[in-house]
Amino acid sequence: MTSEDRYIQNRKIKAFFYSLAYRVCRIFPIDRNRVTVVTFEGRGGFTCNPKYIVEEMHRRNPDLEIYWLVNNMEKQFPEYIKKRKETLWNRAYYLSTSKLWIDNYRKPLGTLKRKGQYYINTWHAGLGLKNIGMWRGKGFSKIAHLVSKKDSELIDYVVTDSEWAKEYFVKGLVYDGSIKVIGQAREDILYGDRSEIKHRVKQAYNISDDTKVVLYAPTFREKGQKTNRSVYEEETTLDKQKVLKTLEEKTGQKWVMFERLHPQILAARSKNPLKSEPGVIDVSRWDEANEVIAASDMLITDYSSMAFDAGCNGIPVFLYVDDLEEYRKNRGDLSFDITECGKITENHIVTPNITAEIPFAVAQNNDEMENKIREFDKDTYVAAVEKMNKDLGYIGDGRGAERAAKLAEELMRK
Repeated sequence: MTSEDRYIQNRKIKAFFYSLAYRVCRIFPIDRNRVTVVTFEGRGGFTCNPKYIVEEMHRRNPDLEIYWLVNNMEKQFPEYIKKRKETLWNRAYYLSTSKLWIDNYRKPLGTLKRKGQYYINTWHAGLGLKNIGMWRGKGFSKIAHLVSKKDSELIDYVVTDSEWAKEYFVKGLVYDGSIKVIGQAREDILYGDRSEIKHRVKQAYNISDDTKVVLYAPTFREKGQKTNRSVYEEETTLDKQKVLKTLEEKTGQKWVMFERLHPQILAARSKNPLKSEPGVIDVSRWDEANEVIAASDMLITDYSSMAFDAGCNGIPVFLYVDDLEEYRKNRGDLSFDITECGKITENHIVTPNITAEIPFAVAQNNDEMENKIREFDKDTYVAAVEKMNKDLGYIGDGRGAERAAKLAEELMRK
């Protein structure tokens, strides 16, 4: 027996004992007016798709009883949400007694659902560059497959933002159930006029409304996922000062850079914060990532799904991929093809029925990044984004939360 097999055996034993807590809690009735929410296995606060769905559900029905399971009880929530510590017995009790579950991640092994309960999974991304699930091939561990499969068996509906995601998620989420393309609630804030959220975020960081913002948000790199999960913490090679100087020379306006670490990197670097640089502001602790995107005028990332959140809504996107081949080797191939000349197209292995070209600029070093910024043409980009959205079957009309809330209401009436 390999070390991975022993690890899985231990997880299964723990899952059996976890499941007993759910069986005990079945002595309590299901409350038809109760909703229990979790984000990122309890690591998230009032954030991601569930945040906006719950806001809309409360607006439509203020009498709903909404519980949110969270690791850090210092996280802030609206007063109508009752936060509870994310523990085994709280999970077992509140999930067992709720009519509806909403989650953007995976439930722990051992979670049991009762007849008459419903589970909406929003996931935490729709369109994306990073391969997930079975599309990772050998990079998708046995335990990850087991957890994904068990969670997917509990799900009643996955909601997402595009026909591309609907096709991709079957193997990506190890899920063959119902997928509704209704838009992702967290993307609503990126649609249309963003002046209000821009002002609010800038004000929080003492930035004037006429200052332009470039957001730099790299994703994490995994060292291994078989028995232990960890992330690389080394400094980025992006020359942030060169980016700011190039933008100011091109536009004649003042720019600042928001830097946002991935939550897993942030946790790993709790004792090693970002180095201070002129014009660079750490926004990693702002709970809702898409609020920071909405406040920005440009995004630089690498393989994060934030590229599509921003790009599909017309925000210029630049991919800084100085470790492209290494990343492919460690994580598995990407869900879109990036050629040597920097062209991004669909990957027909993962989505054979989709044909699209992605207009995000690709740079593998700082000189290329400077050239891409100087060459950028807004009108050409906007036209290319419109075509891309059509080809990907993207739904981003600002009504994702509304549609998800209606689905939730229908399920709670059953």
